[in-house]
Amino acid sequence: MRQILCYGDSNTWGADPADDSRRFEWPVRWPGVLQRELGEDFHVVEDGLGGRTTVFDDPLLPRRSGRELIAPALECHAPLDLVVLMLGTNDLSYAHVSAAAAADGAAELAHLVQRCELGPDGAAPKVLLVCPPPVGPFDSNWRPELWVGADEKSCALPPEFARVAAALGVPWLDAGKVITTSPLDGWHLEASQHELLGIALAARVRELLA
Repeated sequence: MRQILCYGDSNTWGADPADDSRRFEWPVRWPGVLQRELGEDFHVVEDGLGGRTTVFDDPLLPRRSGRELIAPALECHAPLDLVVLMLGTNDLSYAHVSAAAAADGAAELAHLVQRCELGPDGAAPKVLLVCPPPVGPFDSNWRPELWVGADEKSCALPPEFARVAAALGVPWLDAGKVITTSPLDGWHLEASQHELLGIALAARVRELLA
């Protein structure tokens, strides 16, 4: 059985944009859709955490750096055939973090996966980088002032993800070509978008693990 780890933020956790304290059920969330599409020869493990960044620390929101917890996640679910990394959205909420820096953070996590020996037969798992979709608008968001500039930076993410993926020699998927964030908060995915993302990722996973 092939083992896949989905490592991400609240959009991997399945936050409902109508109320982000609520979570969509497993069959609705994109890792659940991925599991359904791939079938019983695969085991999809979901590790999503609200507020998780790539590598950036926030003293007011501890334990949210993706770098801090990726090693335990890899060890816990080893052996892993593939790690799907979808992070970078929360990075953009910090004024000092650029699109390039967010992509560099995602690249650092991918590099950590490439250096580990937690895949089949002690090799490294394969990596699939997923560039998050553009965020916004925030007209209906409860705190729109928190996200000033994040929409513009999110539109600059795809070429930055292309850059780091080429440097690392790993495949990547531009989620913005498949899905959009919800107009309810400009940040999270509606159920229909989880479905689309899960289906698109399943096609890439089959290619990578053929």
